[in-house]
Parts: sequence; structure tokens; C-alpha cells
Amino acid sequence: MNKQLLNISMIIMLFTLCGANTLQAKSTKDMNVLFIAIDDLNDWIGCFEGNPQIKTPNFDKFNANGGMVMFDAHCSSTVCGPSRSSLLTGKHCYKTGVYGNKTNLKDAPKTKDVLTIPEYFSKHGYHSLSMGKIFHKHGTAVAGKLDHGEWAFDEWHKASGYAAPINKQRPANGIKPLDHERGYHRTGFDWGATQGNDETKMKDYNTVKWASEQFNTRDFDGKPFFMALGISQPHLPWYVPQKYFDMYPLDEIDLPKTLANDRDDIISDKGKPLYALSTTWERFEKADKHKEVVQAYMANVSFVDDCLGVLLEGLNKSKYADNTIVILWGDHGWHLGEKQRYGKTLLWQESARVPMMIKVPGVTPKSKRCNGVVNLIDMYPTLADLCGLPPYSENDGRSFAELVHNPDMTWDKPTLTTYGMGNHRIYDGRYSYIIYKGGEELYDHKTDPMEWTNQARNPEFASIKKRLHAFVPKTNEPTSPINKFDGNKKPKKK
Repeated sequence: MNKQLLNISMIIMLFTLCGANTLQAKSTKDMNVLFIAIDDLNDWIGCFEGNPQIKTPNFDKFNANGGMVMFDAHCSSTVCGPSRSSLLTGKHCYKTGVYGNKTNLKDAPKTKDVLTIPEYFSKHGYHSLSMGKIFHKHGTAVAGKLDHGEWAFDEWHKASGYAAPINKQRPANGIKPLDHERGYHRTGFDWGATQGNDETKMKDYNTVKWASEQFNTRDFDGKPFFMALGISQPHLPWYVPQKYFDMYPLDEIDLPKTLANDRDDIISDKGKPLYALSTTWERFEKADKHKEVVQAYMANVSFVDDCLGVLLEGLNKSKYADNTIVILWGDHGWHLGEKQRYGKTLLWQESARVPMMIKVPGVTPKSKRCNGVVNLIDMYPTLADLCGLPPYSENDGRSFAELVHNPDMTWDKPTLTTYGMGNHRIYDGRYSYIIYKGGEELYDHKTDPMEWTNQARNPEFASIKKRLHAFVPKTNEPTSPINKFDGNKKPKKK
């Protein structure tokens, strides 16, 4: 009799455990998602250790409260448009032909019918809503109309707000571009203190304030929500209130390390230099204004940090605090003097590495840094996996949900970053291999974290180069149709 009672007790206990696991799985499946995109943000965040002088208390607090730092995250492309198109569709640029800002994924034959992340979540019972930049904006066939990607959401709201710099002249920083400079940076590389010294008038602040209100006033028709928020700063121009500039006195700023002959060992197969001096670097070198550049970027990052604080405070005070996955990411890196360069693009570490943080309530530990090698393109399958959604067959990325649950495990499969057609970077956590038409680069980040010494022609690294070269795409999709309209400007009305 006692034996029978013992068996019955064991059976009851097993059913109880199974039930508990089922409830846990259901809870994970029902979690909301807060998807935060930050434009042109690099690793200059306290918990990422990119610059010890940066002041980002809200990023650091998020990490302390379970927002795990994905310390070795990288983008699939080092330009806004293709990076966002790639991560939102889950498809690599070399497979779609979306290589630049002037290609709308809806015009590309290989992506026009692919479900983007918000569409996929909406299809599986989520209420998707958005404000701020998530997709790169493009012109449309309708005069005066921009495509912000509003079609991807159940609910889309236009972000608004602006504070002009005090100086009415342009550039507001008083540093005129060089005669031979071309492109967006010629006029767009500007900064200055805004009128009123008040962040509440600015677009990003209004965006996070709106989101905070949603958390505390809505039930989203009883559905879990997928909320995508885009923060525009620190994208140029760097216009923020004076109080943020005051946080970084010029005489206290330390500049990133540079090497005068850094590009001398990056040569083509024919022995010719592959990279000229960056014209933006040249401009600020001539004006002796490098500290002003760094100050302006850091001021903008601290403004973004304040916005993040407003957003997370709103979430934490709401009923959704304990059942919302928060994932925060920058769309690519940004050079701030490294390699004597300002800006994004190309395939060096400062452009390819991105900030990424993820909080899964009850799963991610506090004050944790995960060193697994991940890519922005992996977010799509990871979020679907964490929320219990079926895998999407179009995804090229690799779910790192297992890594989220076990952040100390080895996770170093080589990852791919592309810049333009046929130019690729393969990175495995230690070595960075870059290949393009007419040249190669190879860096050992263990001994050369600044990528100052190109080992591509060093025979001692031949086997490493061969191993990484195996991950380079064998074919590259031709460039998809180009939209001649510049998404950074308003289309002219006919």
C-alpha cells in the first residue's frame, strides 16, 4: 500500500512539474516586445566600455536591471538602409541586392513579398505599433509622400518635434566644408546647442513620451504587443540642448587613438593604396576641431540616454513591466576618429560592431555581459523563438535564444557584414577578415584591437584566412532597383 501511495505521489509530482513547465512556456509565448532602434549609435555607452568618459546612467541602469549587454554584436551592413532592410526581413544583403540607402526593400524582387518582423508578429496574433525611424525612408510614386514603412504595422504614428540650433547660420558649428568634399556630410555634418535648452520639444523625446503613455493607458485589445520605437539621434546633425554639451568640457575630452600611417598596409593586389584620407577628418584636422566633434557626439548620446530613461520608466511603472521583452539596438557603428575617419560605412570594427541589449523578464541576469558573436540579422529568428512563434523559412539569421538562456556558453560561429555588392567582412570573435574586389584585410583583435596591422599577406595567418574565406558568399545578387529620390530630403511636389 505504501509503495502504491509513493507511486501515485510521484505521478502527481510529475504532472505538477509538467504543468509548471507548460505555464512557463505559455508565459513566454505571451510576452510583449519592445523593439528599440537607435540611429548611428556606436559602443560609446558606459556598460559597453567604448569610451570611459561617456555618461549614460540609464543604459547602465537597464543593464543592472537585466538588460543584458550583447558585447560582440555586429550589423549585416554598415549603412542605415540595407542594415535595417536586412534585419527587418531577416535576409542578407547579398541575397536581396539591397545594398544602399536608395533601394527600397519593397522595390527589390527578392524582398518585396517577404514578411518583415512586425508583419510576422501581427500575423501571429500580436498588435504591432510604431513611432520613429524603423525602416529607412524612401520616396514613392506619389508626389510629396514618403514611405516610412507604415504599411508594416497595424498602427503607425508619425514622430514630430524639432528644436533649431541657436546659431541661425549654416553650418551652425561655423566650420565650412572643404571645396572637394561631396555627399551628405558636406552640409549634414553639423552640430550646435538648440534654442531654449529644453529637450521636451525634440522629436525623440516626444516619441518616448508617447510610448510611455501607451504602456499606461492601453490594453491593445487584449493582444500582446510588438512596439517598434525609433530614436533618431545621434544621427547627424547633432542639435541638442546646451546642457548636454556642458556635460563634456572640451579641456577634459580624450580623443580616440589614431595611427598616422594606419592605411599604408591596406593596398590592392597591384600594390596601390585602397583608402584615401577621409575628407571629414581632413576638414576637422585643418580646423583643429576634433574635440568639438567628439563632444557633440557624446552630448547627443547623453540626450538619447535621457530619452531611454523616460521610456523605461514608463514601462516599469506599467502592468507590462514583467511580461515585456526589451531589445535595443543600433543599426551600425560609427567612427569618431579611429582610422582617421568620421562616419559609418566600410567594414572596419568601428563601423561593423553595434550596441545590442536584451532583457527577457525572469531569464536574463542582472549586470550581465554576454560575449557571444551575434548579428542584427539574428534578431528576427531570436524574437520569434523567445515568443514561441514558429520559425520563418525566409530567415537567414541564427536564433540566439539558447544564448539568452545560457549567456556563458561558447557562441562564436563566424558572422557576416556586407558593404555594397561583393564587399564582405567575416568575423569570429577574434579575427576579422575583409575581402573586396582587388584587396583583402585580416586583423587579430586579441593582439590588435584597433586594427592597425593588416595580416592578410602574412603567411603565418594563411590558414586563418583560408578558414574565414570559406564563409564568404560565392554569389552576390545584382543591385536591386535604385530609387533616385534621396530619402533624407522631402520630395518636391509637382
